[in-house]
Amino acid sequence: MGITMAQAMHSFMSNSAEMCYFAADLTDGSFDITPCEFSKKLFDTDKNPISQLAVSDKIHPADLALVSAFCKDLLSGEEQSCLDEHYNIDFRINMSENAEPDWRWATMTTLIAKTEDGRHVSHTVCHIRLMNSSELLTKTIVDSFTNDKHPSVFASNVQKLLNDKSGRQLAFMQFDIEKFKLINAKYGEDKGTEILNFITNGLYTVCTDEQVHLRLSADVFMIAFLFNTAADINRLIGLIEERLGRYEDIEYRFVFGVHIVSDKTLPLRKMGDRAAMARQSIKGNALNNVGYYSDNQENKLISRKYIEDRMNYALEHGEFVMFLQPKCNISTGGIIGAEALARWIHPEKGMISPMEFIPVFEQNGFIIKLDEYIWEQACKAIRGWIDSGIEPVPISVNISRVHLTNDSFIDSLDRLVEKYNIPKKFIETEITETTENAGTEEMIKKLKARGYMLLMDDFGSGYSSLNMLKSTPFDVIKIDRDFFSEFMLSDRGKKIISHTISMSKDIGLDLVAEGVETKEQAEFLHSCGCDVAQGFYYSKPVPLSDFDKLHTT
Repeated sequence: MGITMAQAMHSFMSNSAEMCYFAADLTDGSFDITPCEFSKKLFDTDKNPISQLAVSDKIHPADLALVSAFCKDLLSGEEQSCLDEHYNIDFRINMSENAEPDWRWATMTTLIAKTEDGRHVSHTVCHIRLMNSSELLTKTIVDSFTNDKHPSVFASNVQKLLNDKSGRQLAFMQFDIEKFKLINAKYGEDKGTEILNFITNGLYTVCTDEQVHLRLSADVFMIAFLFNTAADINRLIGLIEERLGRYEDIEYRFVFGVHIVSDKTLPLRKMGDRAAMARQSIKGNALNNVGYYSDNQENKLISRKYIEDRMNYALEHGEFVMFLQPKCNISTGGIIGAEALARWIHPEKGMISPMEFIPVFEQNGFIIKLDEYIWEQACKAIRGWIDSGIEPVPISVNISRVHLTNDSFIDSLDRLVEKYNIPKKFIETEITETTENAGTEEMIKKLKARGYMLLMDDFGSGYSSLNMLKSTPFDVIKIDRDFFSEFMLSDRGKKIISHTISMSKDIGLDLVAEGVETKEQAEFLHSCGCDVAQGFYYSKPVPLSDFDKLHTT
């Protein structure tokens, strides 16, 4: 041969406009960059190429964060046991020398050598090249589909983790972007797609070969990985949040669900489903964005699915029933009003606890239909009393906070009052005032302007406070059962109750004490000036027919 293979490679690389190599010794800072046309576009050959990549204006701003974070990891000198032996990162490079950029997709393959103890990076060799037309077509196709890998490939790689004999544990982690639909609505679906592709590509810089990742659907991603301690899980979550939690100037919040596998005989799909349950369990939690699977979550999910599958049928077939809990005059024990409550009486299961279905309905919006159904049952009851010559008492109906985003609910309530031709004074509205929200306050004022009596439910719980009373539009406050039962345990607490009642009456507010269960509680409240109470001491919630018997005797 006229030339050696090494000479041929050197000649090829020197004339290449589409690829380059560099090598770096992380122990002494030395490096070597192949002298070629492509290298000249990317690097100053007198400076460390890793440092240059970390801040390069030749890399697209949307991709630079990933490349920069990876390069900084290499240069940090800190313990890097999490780094694998090789990584592939795709990013866009500006190949133009003019003002108008020419962004071209490139792929960077990085080989990493570690020190003998395996804790630090000693050397790295990196190959950067422009993608060819076939690779670009494949990338476009892959990015347009939901999954960034075929599910069977993911399953095969997870199976290798299941067969691991190192003694480490296996975990499945699912995460998604909180309120991703709002991001799409605000910035457009194209930008949303860019964010998803950014995260998909970014996972290659975060995850090692033993951290198998997959984009499941829309904005939901899953990683299966081996770990030794909880700190390993937290470290992975931290990396994802740090590197992938911002795209250009758009910040967002991830929600994570983790299932630590205890039974390796479970189907892979079920292992992933358990991570999904953990993720769903903390949706909407402002304080925590990481949930761990427990067996109870599976039972809750099954129960929730049954409730959601059945709810429309149950409403159409009369399984929801209005119960009334009497409000009584403490002095006489006579009924002076009632609170309407929804009860679900299933033909086979019997009574389903409101604690099971009300939170579900508030989350999925079905509470609007249920509330309006109960409102109509209350109006029917009042109409029935009037037609039967029975002196009606006011019925208070609950207004879910879901209603308070739109004043159309007031029109619905007005239509029912008009339909059954009843005086508005017999329909009172109960609202749990848990936050000071301008939109909510506006809805409450509109409700009052339409002539409805306003009751503040659960006063003394959550965010409600004495400070609210100075300018509240409410007519009646209902003292939360936990508030007065807890404060009754001490003399100081009793004084707080007494002063709260006294001050409320002084500024013209009426009071109802909820959850009164003993004669002692009733007598104490009466001595403080509270005249009306409801609770098991007087009566539990009962069907309308039973209430009629109590009311007319």
